[in-house]
Amino acid sequence: MAVNTVRPRTSPSKANTLREVPQVEPVRPPRPPRQKGTSLFELLDRYTKVDWFFADGLPVKYLPKVLFLMCIIIFYIGNSHYAERTLRQIDRTKSETEDLRADFTTLKSDYMEASKQSEVARNVAPTGIIESSSPPIQVVIKKDEY
Repeated sequence: MAVNTVRPRTSPSKANTLREVPQVEPVRPPRPPRQKGTSLFELLDRYTKVDWFFADGLPVKYLPKVLFLMCIIIFYIGNSHYAERTLRQIDRTKSETEDLRADFTTLKSDYMEASKQSEVARNVAPTGIIESSSPPIQVVIKKDEY
């Protein structure tokens, strides 16, 4: 036994103190019997009359069929939960895809706008780089020169 557990005392304390006298509870009068037919189960028992089915005990011959039906019902319930969860995941993925598509379209249009020649020239003007006004010159190299 562990050291930190509380052990009950085996003998009463040896001090000269008054001991408590156990209180005896008064006997309650018995309750009056309830009226039949007031609860749901009593109503079901009255109208279904299945007592004859269990008169000789539990009918074991029906047990495999009952267990098979229970397994099918549990599988059906689990399958419906799985299908609902999958549908929720599909809806969540669709909304995320729509959000990402909107972000992509916005970023693509921003990139297309920023890559225009006039925008590039305006953005690099503070660094001192200016746009060339003369067209580029084509350098021609002959085959035997190189």
